[in-house]
Amino acid sequence: MEHTKNTEKNDYRIEKDSIGMKDVPENVYYGVQSLRAAENFHITGLNMHPEIINSLAYIKKAAAITNCEVGILDKRIATAIAQACDEILDGKFHDDFIVDPIQGGAGTSINMNANEVIANRAIELLGGQKGDYGIVNPNDHVNCGQSTNDVIPTAGKMTSLRLLKNLKEELLRLHKAFIDKANEFDHIIKMGRTQMQDAVPIRLGQEFSAYSVAVMRDIHRMDKAMEEMCTLNMGGTAIGTGINADEAYLRRIVPNLAEVSAMEFVQAFDLIDATQNLDPFVAVSGAIKACAVTLSKIANDLRLMSSGPRAGFGEINLPAKQNGSSIMPGKVNPVIPEVVNQVAFNIIGNDVTITMAAEAGQLELNAFEPIVFYCLFQSIDTLAYAVRTFIDNCVSGITANETRCRYLVENSVGIITAICPHVGYQKASDIAKNALKSGESVRSLILKEKLLTEEELDCILDPVHMTEPGISGKSLLLNIKKDKSFT
Repeated sequence: MEHTKNTEKNDYRIEKDSIGMKDVPENVYYGVQSLRAAENFHITGLNMHPEIINSLAYIKKAAAITNCEVGILDKRIATAIAQACDEILDGKFHDDFIVDPIQGGAGTSINMNANEVIANRAIELLGGQKGDYGIVNPNDHVNCGQSTNDVIPTAGKMTSLRLLKNLKEELLRLHKAFIDKANEFDHIIKMGRTQMQDAVPIRLGQEFSAYSVAVMRDIHRMDKAMEEMCTLNMGGTAIGTGINADEAYLRRIVPNLAEVSAMEFVQAFDLIDATQNLDPFVAVSGAIKACAVTLSKIANDLRLMSSGPRAGFGEINLPAKQNGSSIMPGKVNPVIPEVVNQVAFNIIGNDVTITMAAEAGQLELNAFEPIVFYCLFQSIDTLAYAVRTFIDNCVSGITANETRCRYLVENSVGIITAICPHVGYQKASDIAKNALKSGESVRSLILKEKLLTEEELDCILDPVHMTEPGISGKSLLLNIKKDKSFT
């Protein structure tokens, strides 16, 4: 620290970097480089995600411990750095992380923000005053053996894993919610539709069961993508060659980080590759996007099946959560599925940004990690929140209009498909056209033409027989005829 000066409103300390000297408020823990970055990158107006701040604290703590173990860092300084990191992990000093999430410099600004906050708190713990970097230096001590180019990718992966864990818990809840509804609705027959036209019958429970399967597939896809987040380039420093990192530090840093964070990590086989490329983040984003697409499609289905309530499908009821109109009394809209749709749209856009940022890397480094993390963390967080409200405010409270579902089946020409094997394709087609033209049901027309008996129709059009693969209506009909031959 050069010196402190008094002003009318605040006390300042003067700090110096390679650009020059600058006044820094005396009471803050960030330093000159953080302040310059905050002035340069007022982009989103938002703060850094709290989980990446915590990830940086874990990294700096593990680095201090490792540098002390190999004899590079004095034990008193290492202990003070580790204690400062623990305090950050307890939620302290987060307000001193002032750098915008979107920033130039490949993350150097947020790395230095962490280095300065930790250094200034460590200085206090050792009895000094903030800014006295002769006691603990942000670069020489807190950043010892590190580079932005191995710290920031590691912090991004740690943060992604923690956020994905929360998302996975919500998706498992959604999977169970769909299974519960599948069991509740398993006896309800309804009309299946393809290309928005009547197709063949299906049970409402089967539709919800299919939703649960799709969600579980997304969970498995996410698990696979998460594996790539466990491989770190810590120790690679600037470009993966490990310059300025002690050989013993290089061997110990990842195991120590795994220990202090209680997470499973391995060091990358090729540190240069792991420093150059961001494709693991693209893989995670792709899994998030795929899940968002799945959920958006399901939300579309729920909006359609609940449409009406009088002039639409009206097959299910969504919980009424709020007024739907400022002008139309009594109108209730499917607001929860709608917000799921909107979150999906945003995630798809984020995925495009992440893809382009990863592609834009050049030679030994990709400078665009800040925008990758900003978009990825937003995607994971918003999807988790969307899933939570989807479960609690929509899926769990869905009820079925069983009478309406059966009415639509019995008055649809879609059931002609089940009858086709018994009367032939051409005759079935004629009956379907006649039903559409006359308004009569397929059932009544078949009975009128005496093509099948009431008993035979009951067998063919039994809900289970029409909605279970492998159960042949033709074989059932043959059994009826065989039984009659014995009487």
